[in-house]
Amino acid sequence: MESDNDIFKALADPSRRTLLDLLHASDGRTLSDLCNHLQMSRFGVMKHLHVLEDAGLVTTRKVGREKLHYLNPVSIRQIYERWVSKFTEPWISGLTLLKTEMESALELGQNKPRHVNRIAIKSTPEQIWNALTNPSMTSKYWYNGAIRAEWKAGSPYEIVNPQGEVQARGELLMVEPPRKLVMTWRLLSLSETADEQPSRLTWEIDPHAEFSGVTLVTVVHDEFEDAPNTSSVLEAGLPVVLSGMKTLLETGSQLIGDI
Repeated sequence: MESDNDIFKALADPSRRTLLDLLHASDGRTLSDLCNHLQMSRFGVMKHLHVLEDAGLVTTRKVGREKLHYLNPVSIRQIYERWVSKFTEPWISGLTLLKTEMESALELGQNKPRHVNRIAIKSTPEQIWNALTNPSMTSKYWYNGAIRAEWKAGSPYEIVNPQGEVQARGELLMVEPPRKLVMTWRLLSLSETADEQPSRLTWEIDPHAEFSGVTLVTVVHDEFEDAPNTSSVLEAGLPVVLSGMKTLLETGSQLIGDI
């Protein structure tokens, strides 16, 4: 599981920082694309990407025959919260959020995932599934939103705040406890997103291949071509949600009070 030391070590190399800058500028790149920007062998770029992935700064996904690399904002957000935010004024946080660009579909008509967030949590898949589907749990890390659903594919769901107002709603497309949840997403709590078309969230919950008792949670947000404002909000908000889930499951406390 990644540690602060791993992250700082990964960030210490200028070539690896260049790779992060490239993914920041345009996410979802292939190895060949990244190699075009660095004066080193393909094997050298692969080694640097491996270090970044081990540190949790980069995630990968297979789309068709290609392996795509994505910036993982969750680890960067955690470093910021531990080492930066406590020394700065709250308004600074708005200046440090990482942004990624929306890109068109892959060749051959395959749509690639847009925003990919991943975090390692010292918990079981069953406990994480409960945290994701239990309204008394989601209200402690998902911006005070209690999720309500029957948890059957094809059924609707809502996320409701303590005042009974619906913050978000959508349809459950796939429900496979405790490993996978796919849902459409409409964010109703903000005026700039309320009238946008639904996008999609995919939650993947997988036991860590090397560390017993550790689970990897990956959240993919895509299909937001008709919801650009929703995309921007979730790009900043999902890392906070995942960090909040991790803190709740590992310590029993909330990351931020009343978020």
